[in-house]
Amino acid sequence: MEFLYEYGLFLAKAATLVIAILLVVGTVLGMAMKQKKHKGELDVTCISDKLEETKESMMVELLDKDEYKKHQKALKKAEKQKESDPETKPRLFVINFEGSMDAHEVDALREEVTAILAIAKPEDKVLVKVESGGGVVHGYGLAASQLQRIRNANLDLTIVVDKVAASGGYMMACVANRIIAAPFAILGSIGVIAMVPNVHRLLKQNNVDVEQHTAGEYKRTLTVLGENTDAGREKFKQELEEVHVLFKDFVRQHRPELDIEKIATGETWFGTQALEMGLVDEIGTSDDVILQASKQAKVYAVKYHQKKNLAEKLSMSAATVMQGITNKLWKQSREKYTA
Repeated sequence: MEFLYEYGLFLAKAATLVIAILLVVGTVLGMAMKQKKHKGELDVTCISDKLEETKESMMVELLDKDEYKKHQKALKKAEKQKESDPETKPRLFVINFEGSMDAHEVDALREEVTAILAIAKPEDKVLVKVESGGGVVHGYGLAASQLQRIRNANLDLTIVVDKVAASGGYMMACVANRIIAAPFAILGSIGVIAMVPNVHRLLKQNNVDVEQHTAGEYKRTLTVLGENTDAGREKFKQELEEVHVLFKDFVRQHRPELDIEKIATGETWFGTQALEMGLVDEIGTSDDVILQASKQAKVYAVKYHQKKNLAEKLSMSAATVMQGITNKLWKQSREKYTA
């Protein structure tokens, strides 16, 4: 009985607090939802400065006092020299693209590419870190087109693959002037796949009829609910082959030295194998490329992201607060009962 009493008291406290919070949050959320649609923002981070800070931290730890003083003097002398005779370094802009199946990340990629092209000079370069196993054709086609904008602007474009750039990911990568891959990165998968479940027989067994009406012989080739036909299957396969041909032509256009029929089988290869087959140009990681580039250029990371509006911020905060209160009340209840 004591447990039931304590448990009931816990529920009463929790319910009271939750209701109170919901009333307050609900009122504020209602006001926040009336706000105009929030916009995104562009973050530009100087990677070169971060690397210099890391270098200085290592110097502090490894050099003795006298050596570090000499280093500081040399650094100040170099800074004065820059002030009197400023050196204009070319810039390397770094974009990080981690693509999902629906390629919704292309929305941010468009903004990032546009921002870079708005200020880029002929001597500037762009590096894109691509990580994706592919997805919808139209989404990754648009992503590749965004990278093509960089090439069209006559800017040097390097793609680095640290983990995976397969299918749509490789479609993006092949646009670059140079492709660099880590030894065990996965590349390739120049093929097309589509899968459609069909529950027609299950519906038929349960006496469920499905009617579908179309205008146009091939408006719908395969369906989920209706009965599929051999003619529909053949048309569906034909459409897949057409997409595959477009994919192969796209890769051939950007990497004409490839034996396209040999590599467009849907297979994937690790970085070292991909180098032998001509899918990539070098073996390395994005860290190596950025570190090396920072010696001759000023390196900047460019990232576009959506700003959360007040409603989204409050909903996240409310969820966190309620979780904390619930955990605290439950802990107090258990302590009383076990005591």
